[in-house]
Amino acid sequence: MTIKDLELRRATEHDADAAAELYLSSFAAALPTVRLAHSPEEVRGWFRHVVVPQLETWVARTPEGEPAGLLVLDGGSLEQLYLAPHWRGRGLGDRLVELAKSLRPAGLELWTFQVNGPAQRFYQRHGFVEAERTDGSRNEEREPDLRYVWTPPVA
Repeated sequence: MTIKDLELRRATEHDADAAAELYLSSFAAALPTVRLAHSPEEVRGWFRHVVVPQLETWVARTPEGEPAGLLVLDGGSLEQLYLAPHWRGRGLGDRLVELAKSLRPAGLELWTFQVNGPAQRFYQRHGFVEAERTDGSRNEEREPDLRYVWTPPVA
């Protein structure tokens, strides 16, 4: 199966639990040294009551309905971009970040943890530039992080 086989659409309330599970499994695989700030049940509630109903949430699903990727936008902020671990390195992240750029043509910003080298390389490859480093005192995980900004090229 390739990314062309995936359905990419806005999430509905029926996607919230699967999106939360994808977030949890992806977070654990990509960030094993970063503590999860909330219990899995709290994360599931956050997806049900905040992420899916209040933010612009997109899901990528296989024809069988399995979640493969998740993109969450809040205004000009790319809040979440997570892939099921077995979908990493197959082009789905590229597809999701290109969707985000098309939906926010004026520009985007995002945060990623300093320990997440693969995410930093990914976002830099997509034209995001480091704008700020922090010691993590402002995030719930208390993990040093980076803010990246993407500004579209001038035509």
